[in-house]
Amino acid sequence: QVQLVESGGGLVQAGGSLRLSCAASGRTFSRPVMGWFRQAPGKEREFVAAISWSGGITNIADSVKGRFTISRDNAKNAVYLQMNSLKPEDTAVYYCAVDRRHSDYTARVESEYDSWGQGTQVTVSS
Repeated sequence: QVQLVESGGGLVQAGGSLRLSCAASGRTFSRPVMGWFRQAPGKEREFVAAISWSGGITNIADSVKGRFTISRDNAKNAVYLQMNSLKPEDTAVYYCAVDRRHSDYTARVESEYDSWGQGTQVTVSS
């Protein structure tokens, strides 16, 4: 099994920034795609961003494009989500996920991802 642990969430004012981190550990896996999803209160979980193994391919949801950036450090088995110009509607629990079946296919659907973290809360005040 792969364990994913997110960190970096918190409370921030609108217009502020946060950087989420996700560290992977446990069973050695191949060259996975890694992604971020979020779930706001009363809403379904939605795709935020994904990145290929090499880092050369990224897929960003339209709702955060231009404000959020995804990156990774394979030496540390980590993926990051830099969130700038945060809005109250970005308030959600943010989840890290890994897709071990693909290296370059940055899927937007949850079913492509086989391991998930516990989530970290991000709250943006107006």
